[in-house]
Amino acid sequence: MRVKVGKTSIVLAKGDITDQDVDAVVNAANPSLMGGGGVDGAIHRKGGPQIDEECLEIRRSQYPDGLPPGKAVITRGGKLKARYVIHTVGPVWKGGKNGEAEVLAAAYRNSLALAAQKGLNSIAFPAISTGAYGYPFEDACRVALQAIVQELNELGGSAPEEVRLVMFTEGDFDRCAALMRSFFPGLAKTLDRNRWLKVCARGSRLASPLCCRL
Repeated sequence: MRVKVGKTSIVLAKGDITDQDVDAVVNAANPSLMGGGGVDGAIHRKGGPQIDEECLEIRRSQYPDGLPPGKAVITRGGKLKARYVIHTVGPVWKGGKNGEAEVLAAAYRNSLALAAQKGLNSIAFPAISTGAYGYPFEDACRVALQAIVQELNELGGSAPEEVRLVMFTEGDFDRCAALMRSFFPGLAKTLDRNRWLKVCARGSRLASPLCCRL
């Protein structure tokens, strides 16, 4: 699934964030920047010691008390396909009345701003804070989509050409796809038109929607 915001394509994909061939992948880090479980641990393990070493230097020189939630920093990608890793700390869910949405939005927006500052053309995000940090998935996706669109509009011509939202499971992909259809006016109609065109061309029903552009 694909939608255009200015010059940027927002692409929903199913896959492993550590396998994305983009300029930068975003790590849902913890404040220590030293790896952990889930996406964080997977990126550190697959990327190798270069990521650990650069994170240690960031801790030493910039954030001795740990990376604050919502902030973002960048390291090289080590052994990953991605050239860089942007590390950001999402909020721990505490019921939704403790500024969680604002911190989560900042994590997405600061990551995008850092990518633009570095002149990167493509960036891939996991679903930040929806694992061990407990942020409800649909709520987190809504915050993410709104924050991404707002930041892309602010960045204008310096925005990356592709923002990829990578879902690890089929279920998460389907739930995020449904939210994107409701979030972007006209996307559902475009998908319906693509279904009809493919049915007419092949004489059969379409099992899954095509990628689309608005």
